[in-house]
Amino acid sequence: MEPIHPTAFFHAGPTTFRTSSIVVGGVLIEPAKSPLPPPPPNGVVAVERILGYSFTDKRLLEEALTHSSFFPDATPSYQRLEFLGDATLGLAVSNHLFLAYPGVDQGQLSLLRSANISTEKLARVAVRHGLYRYLRRNAPALDEKVREFVEVVSNEDEAVVHGGSIKAPKVLADIVESIAAAVYVDVNFDLQRLWVIFRGLLEPIVTLEDLLKQPQPITMLFELCQKQGKHVNVEHWKQDSKSIVSIHVDGNFVASGSSEQKDIAKLNAAKLALCKLWKSMPPTDGLAKIMDGLDESFEIEGAKQKLHELCGKKKWAKPTYKYGIVAYSMNS
Repeated sequence: MEPIHPTAFFHAGPTTFRTSSIVVGGVLIEPAKSPLPPPPPNGVVAVERILGYSFTDKRLLEEALTHSSFFPDATPSYQRLEFLGDATLGLAVSNHLFLAYPGVDQGQLSLLRSANISTEKLARVAVRHGLYRYLRRNAPALDEKVREFVEVVSNEDEAVVHGGSIKAPKVLADIVESIAAAVYVDVNFDLQRLWVIFRGLLEPIVTLEDLLKQPQPITMLFELCQKQGKHVNVEHWKQDSKSIVSIHVDGNFVASGSSEQKDIAKLNAAKLALCKLWKSMPPTDGLAKIMDGLDESFEIEGAKQKLHELCGKKKWAKPTYKYGIVAYSMNS
């Protein structure tokens, strides 16, 4: 991800104040001023430029850029559009993946869809395009949460496929979903037109290759927690010559793993975390399937990591993998 200046993300114009005065007993009383960072007056035009699309009904986009804290009793907020956008983006991305990966089963398609429309992914889309600055709002506490998130995301040096080091404020994903719904309604509910207009905003799309780069137990952990509505945070640090990885779920420590190699430490931590979470959750068929494949996946990923390290040291070409059944003859 390209570096993002946190200040530029917020201050697109001067800070103004909303005030009102009343007279009581002949005395003028002015309430404490409340800072209200306003969106630029040309916010609708700016977002149209980002999308590369000009709205027929610009009120739709104006509504998509209005938070419930902004004149809550007088102005429609984005909540109805966000409701529609959540489902619409899910279907648009599902259609794209179904056509792009004809040989991929529903399990991997589901993981791919989740990676592309998760709160974490969409929040980073909002940050990348500076969409929050155009949101009409009066929510200083929310501003601070977004500011903290932007500062962390601006230091990420690679795309985040699952989760991240900080939980994304939902408002950022809401903005993206609301804008998607505004486009969808404006194009007369034409899903294909929405995708043509909106796909560029979502780039880079998480691909199957991106997903396969994630060690399988890590993917399993995020899949399990996502189904439970939980947030996973993976932290890494060095201690002497060892890499240590700890895993927190909803802010609570679950497990840690260590190794001389960071990826192996991550695998160790993920396996322990999955085992602990499995014991604490009600048994389901889906969870049983995940755990049944854990040991085999863990061994495979560990072997693949060691092979990659060997190829790197020997300066050999990176290995490729094909899965199939190997028959052995006792007479050979």
